[in-house]
Amino acid sequence: MRAGPSQEEVRRHNLGTLLRYVHVHGATSRAELTTRLGLNRSTIGALTGELITAGLVSEAVPKETGRAGRPSLVVRPESEKIFAYALSIEVDRLRAARVGLGGQILEQYETVRPPGMSADEAVEPLARFVRAMHDQVGDDSRCVGSGLAVAGMVRREDGMVRLAPTIGWVEEPVGAALRAELGAPGSLSIGNHADVCALAEHARGAAVGCDNVIYLYGDVGVGAGIVAGGRRVTGHGGYGGEVGHMVVNPYGRPCDCGSRGCWETEIGEHALLRLSGREDRTGRDAVLEVVDAAVRGDSQAQHALRHVGDWIGFGVGNLVNIFNPEVVIFGGTLRDVYLVAAAQIRSRLNAVGLPACREHVRLRTPELGADAALIGAAELAFDRLLDDPLVS
Repeated sequence: MRAGPSQEEVRRHNLGTLLRYVHVHGATSRAELTTRLGLNRSTIGALTGELITAGLVSEAVPKETGRAGRPSLVVRPESEKIFAYALSIEVDRLRAARVGLGGQILEQYETVRPPGMSADEAVEPLARFVRAMHDQVGDDSRCVGSGLAVAGMVRREDGMVRLAPTIGWVEEPVGAALRAELGAPGSLSIGNHADVCALAEHARGAAVGCDNVIYLYGDVGVGAGIVAGGRRVTGHGGYGGEVGHMVVNPYGRPCDCGSRGCWETEIGEHALLRLSGREDRTGRDAVLEVVDAAVRGDSQAQHALRHVGDWIGFGVGNLVNIFNPEVVIFGGTLRDVYLVAAAQIRSRLNAVGLPACREHVRLRTPELGADAALIGAAELAFDRLLDDPLVS
């Protein structure tokens, strides 16, 4: 029979709980921490003192309280000194940022990812961005690690990209290549693009306070980040959420994955542009052109958006029946489509979804925008520190 947790285990757990709260919610008074975490004032004071000694938080008297009596000290994350590097490999660009504890983007770099760029070619500029940022940080700063978001199926244990048809990669050892380029600083965690966006929106964006969330990200392909019961659903190996490859039309168009009639063949960027007569175009600007044309009365653009909106609602209805989420978020180019096809999407969702599953579902657009991937990638890197703030 296993004994209960030791005092040391409880202390370290409480340190992590306090640091995670401040990391997510920002500057917080000791009084609020006492209430929110269910710990007494002396325990909060002792835990805060340890985190200050570790250089993870600072503490100060608030400037104005508007109340009589001694004000409660405010605990703040050391955002400028404790940070992670966040990287993102997307269909058309490569991005890198330095993200401080508390989720603040401190600096950011970006470059174009041309078609046909290999994994080895992609990691070189990302590593160069990291080195450029690292050269600028102060001697009293600390990097806790790096996180990478990739638009593809990523094996969690080593960062192998098993399949990324929208960027043309199959069995690419991106994790190993980036670790070799980076060398130091810190460890590297890797996740699917939609998955880390869901993580960010759940913690800081449109899904705050919701424990059951589906984040749909669309460009050429379609993926999902899923949160159930407050925890990410990534599946065995990390491949969960590939909703773009659920077959919705068995007699539909061939998909880049090798199957036929996948959801992304009906709602992805290529489908919208083909139906609107713009097959020679690509990218978000082209999608926005279709949206603008539809708003101005272009019948072909309107038809394309109705078709895509109907299939979005069909797929979302099935996902709602399976996962019973509180909120569904439309990111990437799906955001642009949703803003003009919301009624069509909701109508189809209502026809497909079971009343008990769909009646409370809120459909939303992201609050963090393009930053969600970088903030989410940083969260992967911060996770080890937040679990155990005293980890070396």
